[in-house]
Amino acid sequence: MTMSARPARLTGVIPPVCTPFTPEHQVDTASLVRLVDHLIDGGVSGLFVLGSTSEVAYLPDGHRRVVLDTVVGHAAGRVPVLAGVIDMATLRVIDHVRTAVAAGVDGIVVTAPFYTRTHPAEIENHFRMVAAAAGLPVFAYDLPVAVHSKLGADLLLRLAADGVLAGLKDSSGDEGGLRNVILRARDRGDITDFSVLTGSELTVDNALWMGADGVVPGLGNVDPHGYVKLFDHAVAGEWEAARAEQERLVRLFDLITVGDPSRMGMSSSALGAFKAALQLRGVIASGLMAPPQIPLNTDEIAQVEKYLVAAGLL
Repeated sequence: MTMSARPARLTGVIPPVCTPFTPEHQVDTASLVRLVDHLIDGGVSGLFVLGSTSEVAYLPDGHRRVVLDTVVGHAAGRVPVLAGVIDMATLRVIDHVRTAVAAGVDGIVVTAPFYTRTHPAEIENHFRMVAAAAGLPVFAYDLPVAVHSKLGADLLLRLAADGVLAGLKDSSGDEGGLRNVILRARDRGDITDFSVLTGSELTVDNALWMGADGVVPGLGNVDPHGYVKLFDHAVAGEWEAARAEQERLVRLFDLITVGDPSRMGMSSSALGAFKAALQLRGVIASGLMAPPQIPLNTDEIAQVEKYLVAAGLL
């Protein structure tokens, strides 16, 4: 039984949108609107809000609603908007689904349950219940580093064949597993319009060559044009040009390492670098992150600026 609406296959560059903050740690809606325009003007195919790069794990429910209303309202149908409804277990996720649906999103993105360990049968039931509640396209988010469960190909393809899943965002880092899903989905006759999207900024050319449909790159906030250029080269079969653009983006991605590991975690360094870059590019007003993350200092921001200059972005 089909449990979620099935759109045409989602393809292209769908960045996970950063969440700008005011000094009082409220959502900076003016900066968020500018960021939406920056991304759409960069040629992206969609927007993914309330994912890891959006700092969803740090956001109160009220902040989530502001992000949804701001992005959906300003995008105004120019590109589809997917919303993360990420939470620990099914009933909490369904509450977020209702909020996202009311805001007018075009699809939702769901991880496996977390905090407590779950059996694959429970994970499957979770996706089926969420999809039934949503009535919108549902994209599975494979993020084992955060939720401690790897979504297996058998589960994903069964849910796709049953109409529960419209796609996959693979942030597992398992390139072999990604290829297995792509190959097996292609070989089956009962799966159509199932989008496979890589969450890796660094191997997009490889994923597209394997047959992935698109990419959800956090670095795409900083350089959406670059990822769109890479995708367009791949679609045209211009693989050497795609590789060259990928290598430029790999060098730019090193900006996530500017944070001093003796005083901050990797998340603070990476998200702080993305936001510092956006501030330096004049897109958002502040590089502030949600607490307890630690902001970059002046020297670290200066390093981000050097990466932007080297990449031709300043």
